[in-house]
Amino acid sequence: MAITCPECRAALEPQNGAAHCERCNNDYALEARCPECHQPLQVLKACGAVDYFCQNGHGLISKKRVEFALPDA
Repeated sequence: MAITCPECRAALEPQNGAAHCERCNNDYALEARCPECHQPLQVLKACGAVDYFCQNGHGLISKKRVEFALPDA
């Protein structure tokens, strides 16, 4: 799923829960979502590790499977 800038529609590359648009020089916070139900995930941080948990019955989600998207406005 490609993430695009809401201002200029340029492609954004997610990095550490955020994205930067080179074209308009804006930064955007991204939301981690479940690849199964596409609902927001709970982010669990401990001892430098980051894990993702789906509260809708899908349990722990691997970092490789997490979908990042702009939060709904």
